[in-house]
Parts: sequence; structure tokens; C-alpha cells
Amino acid sequence: MRDTQLQSEIIAALEVIDPDTFEAAAEAERRIEFLARYLQDTGTKGLVLGISGGVDSTIAGRMCQLACERVRERGGDAQFVAVRLPYNVQKDEEDAVAAVEFIAPDIEAKLDIGPATDALWDQLLASGTPVTDAKDDYHKGNVKARMRMVAQYAIAGARGMLVVGTDQAAEAVVGFSTKFGDGAADVPPLAGLPKRRVREIGVHLGTPEALVTKVPTADLESDQPLLPDEEALGVSYDAIDDYLEGKEVAEEDEATILRWYRQTGHKRALPVTPDGYLGRD
Repeated sequence: MRDTQLQSEIIAALEVIDPDTFEAAAEAERRIEFLARYLQDTGTKGLVLGISGGVDSTIAGRMCQLACERVRERGGDAQFVAVRLPYNVQKDEEDAVAAVEFIAPDIEAKLDIGPATDALWDQLLASGTPVTDAKDDYHKGNVKARMRMVAQYAIAGARGMLVVGTDQAAEAVVGFSTKFGDGAADVPPLAGLPKRRVREIGVHLGTPEALVTKVPTADLESDQPLLPDEEALGVSYDAIDDYLEGKEVAEEDEATILRWYRQTGHKRALPVTPDGYLGRD
């Protein structure tokens, strides 16, 4: 039986945009202005974002660039750094290059996380740490994601900037991110947006169609390159978006979404504290 109360609670908790009032141009403007004003209010020097060639980082990146340009138009000093973070050779390199070209960032950087990731993973294995579930490539994939965030925060720290996240509502509800990896950031301009609304904003901003319609993939596991998110999750983004917009979805899809939601609650919460868990006598 459909649990509409829980569905409503999830929609509210994730601050999902109302589909009945959503308008791509107005929503893009609201989020660009959010970034610009936050930069001005905090006095930071700009924004840093890893560009993968996927739809989320491409659209968030373009909004970052427009926000930094707006700050400069107002007499401020802000720049956007678009950083490429491949693990050795990126299989969809052409998409990443096209994304950066579209974004037209103030500063472009490229750091290969391969050597650092491999060195850390090799040291972990050499320490005698067992991979008890035989999912070596999966766990190493999370190291890749966290290494990318280490690089972004290093750049941001050196330049006095903020790190931008690409988390949106469709990924948030199923916890499709690496904790302290791509799930870590200072500002998430796509928060509350179902995947289809991210794409609509992308169309408004003039994003190349091939990037807007590209099949989403985290591409973290070397033994399953470019594995589609929907295959890994076992549910389509259309179904997730429908659920987030208050619509009825197939019983199997709802069960899958809620299973992921419950399993990944720790990714959406602050660390558990003694008082928070046990309370006080």
C-alpha cells in the first residue's frame, strides 16, 4: 500500500521544488543569485567544482560561472575553477572536454587522481586490511570519489574559495553518493531538484543536447566502466522523479526507493552523538 505520509515527509525533508510552480528560467536565476550572494556575504574568492562531463556537474558548473561573473559585475572579486579529475584515462573524455567548453570557466585545471588513489589503496592492502566482502573495486571506487574531494578542497583552500556540490534530490533520496566524497561540499546549488528539472534548467542555459540527455553514470568501478546509475540502483530516474513530485509509482519502484532511502539515511544526517543516540538520564 502506498505510504503517502512518508512520501510527503521525504519531499519536505529534501526541499523538493514544487512541480506545479517550477519554471526553469526563474529557478536558474534563483540559484545563480544564491551563489552570487553567498560569495559576497562570505567574502570568499570564488567557487571550485569537479567537472565529470555528466549533466549535474555541467549545469552546476555553468551556474557557478554565471554567479562569479555577476559578483564581478557588482564590483566584487570572484572566479570559478572548473577542475577535471580523471582516474588515469577517462573513458568519456570527450564529454568532459565538451562540458568545460560550454561552461567557459575563468580557470580550468586538471589533476589525475590515479597515482594518489592507487598509492593509498596499495598501502591499505599492504597494512593487512581485509576486504571482507570481496568488493575490492567497489571500495576502491569510493576512494576515488573521496580523493576527488580532497583535491577540490585543496584547491579551494589554497585559493580562498568554496567547494560546490552536485547533489540533487533524485540522488539524495536514494543516497547515490559517496559519503565525504561527492557527497561533501560547501554549497549545493542543485539541492531540491529532481533529475528532470536539472535537465530542464540545462536546456534553458543552452547546454549541448548530448550532455543534457547523457545517461548518468558515477563511473567509479573499473571492472564496470560507465555503469549507468539506474542499473546500479535498480530503479529509473523517471520513477524517482515521479515519487519526489508526489505522484504514484509502481509498487516495486516505491519499495526500491524506500529501501535505498532507509539504508542511506546516515549520508543525509550529521554524525551520531552520544546524547543524540542515547539521550541523557
